[in-house]
Amino acid sequence: MSSARARANHHLYLARTLLRGWQREADEEAVPGSILSQAYLPAVREHLVLAYGWFLLEITRPEPMPAQPPRCVAQLPALPQGKSLPGEAREFEQLEQGGWLAELLDTDAATTASRTPGNLASTPAFTTARDAGAWADALQKVFDRMGDALDEY
Repeated sequence: MSSARARANHHLYLARTLLRGWQREADEEAVPGSILSQAYLPAVREHLVLAYGWFLLEITRPEPMPAQPPRCVAQLPALPQGKSLPGEAREFEQLEQGGWLAELLDTDAATTASRTPGNLASTPAFTTARDAGAWADALQKVFDRMGDALDEY
């Protein structure tokens, strides 16, 4: 296992550790869900984005390996001349445009408010531990699938 993949797995593990604590507190119902989201979501999201970035580096394997991972495909180090962007990175590029990965990367998503048309009152929308857990599950699933393909090269 490469260093980039190990770092991706480590950040995914850290995110899951935080998610377990978040869910435990949510189950206790001692603290409002919106407060738990404000407390846990930034750290969970950051670990998931770091996991994603390290996995992007695993896909492209730049030399030298940067000290910090990119936060999206567009931030990947330039590829050597004659080398094209791997299909896995192109797949991630599409996922960044919509769906679960776009939601994960959208740092404004947790701070939006939902409002019924014609109603001036708004209710803050918040991400739950289960929502964030779905991001972690989706990342793990893609990492496993793509990791198997990368191991074959």
